[in-house]
Amino acid sequence: MNREFLKDLLATPSVSGYEEAIQRKALAYGKEFADTQITDPSGNAVSIVNPDAAHRVLLCGHIDEIGFVVTHIDESGRLHLAEAGGVSPRLYVGSPVQVWHEGSKVNGVIATSSDLVKKDKIEVSDLSVDIGASSGEEASAAVAVGDTVCADVPVRELMNDCFTCRALDDRTGAFVVLEAAREAAAQGASMGICAATTTGEETTGRGAYHAAARLKPDCCIAVDVTWASDAPGANPNDTGEVKLGGGPVLCMGSAVNKPLNALLKQVAQELDMKVQWEIAGSRTGTDGDTVNRADEGIPMALVSIPLRYMHSSVEVGSWKDIQDCIRLLSAFIVRLSEEMDKGFDFCPVRP
Repeated sequence: MNREFLKDLLATPSVSGYEEAIQRKALAYGKEFADTQITDPSGNAVSIVNPDAAHRVLLCGHIDEIGFVVTHIDESGRLHLAEAGGVSPRLYVGSPVQVWHEGSKVNGVIATSSDLVKKDKIEVSDLSVDIGASSGEEASAAVAVGDTVCADVPVRELMNDCFTCRALDDRTGAFVVLEAAREAAAQGASMGICAATTTGEETTGRGAYHAAARLKPDCCIAVDVTWASDAPGANPNDTGEVKLGGGPVLCMGSAVNKPLNALLKQVAQELDMKVQWEIAGSRTGTDGDTVNRADEGIPMALVSIPLRYMHSSVEVGSWKDIQDCIRLLSAFIVRLSEEMDKGFDFCPVRP
């Protein structure tokens, strides 16, 4: 597992809708193992192994992150914002941020005041970014409307092989998709493997639809993060007991294909790997929902990485969980290659 590559991805801003810089890095990494690569108008980057194989699996991990877009620069030089994805405005008050203008970083902070922190509910419209400018004219020389803003939080290693950063959702999933494809190729998987780092999941879901509709895979594994129930205030009664360091999380739910799930479980057992389970009573809230509805309908399963403090700038993950997800998915793709040659049946019921 190339930890340094994931750290490089985490250091690269990719607010939803503005993923070009990080996708160039995904393509450069994928080029090391892929037989071919494609992009599309949505900004997806797809590294493909065995492109001429009779069967193919799509691996989806979205590479965009939540953040903000500058809507207005006022006369005092402060920047005003619109959300891009599911941000919680209260968590950003008083925090350092990065403003990205034409590829260059401008440092800033979200302004705070005693009146603001006393508010019962803080809206995005309450936030403003102070970049140190003394006037709107001075600020406009450094930044512009349409620039993106994200939290300024670097990777920090924690105890017990944990680490923290912003945007582990879903930079870690995009990383797993690329690493699992690389490992499966090295292990001799014969089916087509389409490792897609997708765009826009936090806002529109467009990337996953473009990838699935264009590639028309036999099936898809979406890789995302899920709520760890061992975080303060979390309740395992909501969707299941999920612990950091407890291993990959498989999903039971209406959107998930049962034969694919059964094969994932079987491969995990053969690897003597512990897996965890979450329940999705309706939609999963991931790229998997979008892929499910693409083309004529694509069978989908979801593999998730446990995450504490999702949609904040201090998300916490486990290196062990990420490594286990890579190991499970690469072995699964090898096995699925064999099963597809035998006529694997995605249908849970037959007449």
